[in-house]
Amino acid sequence: MLQAGIVGLPNVGKSTLFNALTEAYNAESANYPFCTIEPNVGVVEVPDDRLDKLGTLNHSVKVVPSAIEFVDIAGLVKGASQGAGLGNQFLANIREVDAIVHVIRCFEDDNVIHVEGSVDPVRDAEIITIELALADAQSIENRLKKAGKGRKSATGDAAAEFNLLEKILPLASEGKLLDRATLTSEELALLPRLQLLSTKPLLYVGNVAEDQLADPVGSNPKFARLKAFAEETGHQVVPISVQIEAELAQLDEAEKHDYLDSLGVATSGVDELITAAFAMLGLEQFFTSGPTETRAWPFEKGSPAPVCAGKIHTDMQRGFIKAEVISYTDLVRVGGEKQAKEAGVMRQEGKDYVMKDGDVVLFRFNV
Repeated sequence: MLQAGIVGLPNVGKSTLFNALTEAYNAESANYPFCTIEPNVGVVEVPDDRLDKLGTLNHSVKVVPSAIEFVDIAGLVKGASQGAGLGNQFLANIREVDAIVHVIRCFEDDNVIHVEGSVDPVRDAEIITIELALADAQSIENRLKKAGKGRKSATGDAAAEFNLLEKILPLASEGKLLDRATLTSEELALLPRLQLLSTKPLLYVGNVAEDQLADPVGSNPKFARLKAFAEETGHQVVPISVQIEAELAQLDEAEKHDYLDSLGVATSGVDELITAAFAMLGLEQFFTSGPTETRAWPFEKGSPAPVCAGKIHTDMQRGFIKAEVISYTDLVRVGGEKQAKEAGVMRQEGKDYVMKDGDVVLFRFNV
């Protein structure tokens, strides 16, 4: 299961957000630096209205959503790449996750300590950017030094990898994130092998006050600056009031809906974050649905049908024959599988078919 690591400076609301995400999973949360030392891990369901509608349509006994893992990682401080605070442990924990959710404080509160002495979202974002990049620079220098003169005679993927490391090093040494647009498709394919911190998918969470949630850009200049910064660097930012989400986590669905209505907000910030993190990881969903069960299955965007069949069982991939596919939109529009066949919107797809988000599928296989 893919993991998104929740990171940020101390006391920005990471652990409170983690608790809200995982509801009953209680990570320690307190108002002092490095409260979270060992990372907490929680499995979170991916909200998707389509799943419930399919379950209702087919009178399914059970509805099973997709899930991803969130990891609550210790707070970072300036100088972490040189070992400051819990720097080495923090960076090692980030290295293990697939993507980064960076929580940034955008609200003023004299009762909540800020490790830098003031609230400045862009400065805080850049602190972590710089520390990740500097840690990568050390790692790259060590790898190139270890390879020594041998890298000059390297061929194939090894040579390409060394060339990419040498291309990235100047940026990392300056504390800058890599712009993927500057890389070739071959270099992009090599990136995961390098295990660099600053190249992991990243999104920002702007933690705002309760009365700013309905219009965070208009009511909070600090969040507006963070949003502009995120857009300039090609990243998404999700506005969340972490304290509200902690309260919502204790309510039933009807109470949550009423509370959100009273705030002038349509959806929970946590739901938006989970959906954004899921997409950031490059994941989409297909569905299987029938009287016994309706289930969402996550897959990497661009995967062919046999690979997706293997998400259900390896035998399905090994013995794949065909996929009977209906788009979710068509299935709901016509009212069921029988009607889909009659309307000609059920398709027979082979091994080369690239699965699409929202496909409702029955795999045919033989082993």
